[in-house]
Amino acid sequence: MGSLFRSEEMALYQLFLQSEAAYACVSELGELGLVQFRDLNPDVNAFQRKFVNEVRRCDEMERKLRYLEKEIKKDNIPMQDTGESPEAPQPREMIDLEATFEKLENELREVNQNAEALKRNYLELTELKHILRKTQVFFDEMADNQNEDEQTQLLGEDGAKQDGRLTTTTESMTRALVTDEVRTVHYLGPVQLGFVAGVILREKLPAFERMLWRACRGNVFLRQAMIESHLEDPSSGDQVHKSVFIIFFQGDQLKIRVKKICEGFRATLYPCPEAPTDRREMAMGVMTRIEDLNTVLGQTEDHRRRVLVAAAKNLKNWFVKVRKIKAIYHTLNLFNLDVTQKCLIAECWVPALDIETIHLALRRGTERSGSSVPPILNRMQTYENPPTYNRTNKFTKAFQALIDAYGVATYREMNPAPYTIITFPFLFAVMFGDLGHGAVMALFGLWMIRKEKGLAAQKTDSEIWNIFFGGRYIIFLMGVFSMYTGLIYNDIFSKSLNIFGSHWQITYNKSTVISNKYLQLNPETTDYTDTPYPFGMDPIWQVAGANKIIFQNAYKMKISIILGVIHMIFGVIMSYYNHTYFKNRLSLIYEFIPQMVFLLFLFFYMVLLMFIKWNRYSAKNYGRYSASCAPSILITFIDMVLFNTPKPVPEPCEVYMFGGQHFFQTIFVLVALACIPVMLLAKPLNIMKQRRQGNVQPIAAGSTSDVEVGMSNGQISQGVDHHEEEEISEIFIHQGIHTIEYVLGSVSHTASYLRLWALSLAHAQLAEVLWNMVLSNGLKKENWFGGIILTVVFAAWAVLTIGILVLMEGLSAVEFQSKFYQGKGYAFQPFSFESIVENSSSSSQTEGE
Repeated sequence: MGSLFRSEEMALYQLFLQSEAAYACVSELGELGLVQFRDLNPDVNAFQRKFVNEVRRCDEMERKLRYLEKEIKKDNIPMQDTGESPEAPQPREMIDLEATFEKLENELREVNQNAEALKRNYLELTELKHILRKTQVFFDEMADNQNEDEQTQLLGEDGAKQDGRLTTTTESMTRALVTDEVRTVHYLGPVQLGFVAGVILREKLPAFERMLWRACRGNVFLRQAMIESHLEDPSSGDQVHKSVFIIFFQGDQLKIRVKKICEGFRATLYPCPEAPTDRREMAMGVMTRIEDLNTVLGQTEDHRRRVLVAAAKNLKNWFVKVRKIKAIYHTLNLFNLDVTQKCLIAECWVPALDIETIHLALRRGTERSGSSVPPILNRMQTYENPPTYNRTNKFTKAFQALIDAYGVATYREMNPAPYTIITFPFLFAVMFGDLGHGAVMALFGLWMIRKEKGLAAQKTDSEIWNIFFGGRYIIFLMGVFSMYTGLIYNDIFSKSLNIFGSHWQITYNKSTVISNKYLQLNPETTDYTDTPYPFGMDPIWQVAGANKIIFQNAYKMKISIILGVIHMIFGVIMSYYNHTYFKNRLSLIYEFIPQMVFLLFLFFYMVLLMFIKWNRYSAKNYGRYSASCAPSILITFIDMVLFNTPKPVPEPCEVYMFGGQHFFQTIFVLVALACIPVMLLAKPLNIMKQRRQGNVQPIAAGSTSDVEVGMSNGQISQGVDHHEEEEISEIFIHQGIHTIEYVLGSVSHTASYLRLWALSLAHAQLAEVLWNMVLSNGLKKENWFGGIILTVVFAAWAVLTIGILVLMEGLSAVEFQSKFYQGKGYAFQPFSFESIVENSSSSSQTEGE
């Protein structure tokens, strides 16, 4: 938490490692995760570095492990994950790992190839079984047709067995060749027909039939029947639908043509005996072979599963080990070799507070490697911008990520994260003020916090869930603050809590209230007790009619402006600490002071007018301070900026709220306008003057700092490069942009805070609509049927409430930090096994999907 307000102080070190100790030392630093190495070989190709062969070996091991993982997931075998991270293996252990993975891959591939061959054989036998059954039906139908026509079908025993031909009478032949059309045939004498049988994918059958008809000019007869059961493709494992077909034809030319068409459509042809006895004998042999294959397939699958189950027990640890080895060699490729080839030289960024911890890690690595020469760590002086490193824990991590989304902080500048912990959920709660909805959100966040260990261990791939779970503390705080603002607004599911009793006295009878839609209570009379409600809004405003929106509109709009101006002033104050820390005197005098004066004399003065109006004007007062005489803050501010004379008002009212208001407003506007040329020109002119006098160092590119932070205390200056000097014209341009951005931004940001008012009103109205149109319908039903209706309607109301309000508005709050936050840094990315393994695991899961 020490670096929460500013990033950690970083130092650049040079590290000398003996070649035999380099692997172990880098491994210890990877476990520590506090060192960011620089690439000392930027011009060297990745394939020409010293440890490229070791990296390739690791890639090959990862490929084998991914193959094992794919096969394990295919069989839905659970992989053991103990949650522990094994240490990086020694280099000599790589050979054992490679041998283990090679053996497992070869064994599994051999088992898969055998299983695929067995499944393909099984598929062929299954298809042949269906062909024998279906063709028997075809031949039986033909025999029945012949009996009806009193024709005898003669089967040639010799010729048919050799080339699969079938002798029929002319009449049976003409029956076979007739398709959907009615033809006139003549008796031609006995002829011989050949036939082929096979299976084809069901979706290809219509095109297959059309092609046969066109290519053979209708001189073939096709019979087909669907195979009811699904068949498994041995290559892909997918379930396919196929059909059995038998094609009758005459002549060798048609036979060749038919076989070519079958080959083109990837139909599988099988031998089919003509004689019924031969078909039955073949069918019995096929069934016997299928039973034997089932037994062998079962044994093969059992052996494959045993291999995969054994691999699944260690797969996670193997992945971690290989990735750690690969990360170590990748890091060693960033190092330089000295001339003796016995020492590796590295440069790294290190948090200054952790240097002792790093020394201990290097000592452990040296002892593990058995080296007698200790590593040498020397601090280097540099003008290069260090990386930004903010230490976080599980609570502050989400808020720091929220800040980094706008840009990583410049090195050692004020970090908005600790203030965002309060301002972000509070500004959200101003929009979301509802005790009921806030409780729902707080309970959801509290549930995730209580179950965070179990939920974090699940490691789901849902991005939406990961966003909510990562921001569980933000959600909880937003819910708690929303409950607070809900109490202030006295709003719970668009209803009110009358805890202390309303301070308005209703003297009308019930019939008068019901019949008079526009009835109002007058605070000037005895309708009001003259004392405000103890906490928050009076509950009577929730049941008010047309003026409810008018009252809440004025109240929430002013509150939004007040909070926004205070928030901006706080941001300008934070810039003061940045300027003083970096000893930037010019920015302190010519930026901070005029910026603060500009903001105070215009916008903070408008806030003071609101409090003056609330304090002085009342319905109980008479004369110039009565409620009817209260001037409009908006009109007053516009007249002030434009130097307009206010319009006269009838007596006893007065145009001004206090004496001398016009004089002070004129002075405030003139001083605020005078601050603009100061912000625009004073700093560049002073820099130009100092350059001529030669009193300061040249200004670095990208920086207008006049005084750099000294190096005597080990602190590295921000954005300093002594070799480049920024042109004075560039300084004027940058200062002009910053000035315009601040002046226009002050106006636009003040207006942008009105989103608190707009979304608060929208939320209140939407909650009321959901209550009136959804939940109230269920409450109006009576008896047991009403209970059922209420249950269904409440479920719909809850879904709409949580879905529309909680989820949508939960992402609508926006922070404001441009008054002091530059966000021009780059993040500290240390060499850390934890982050490397985590990122590799998430990327592999994405590839698997």
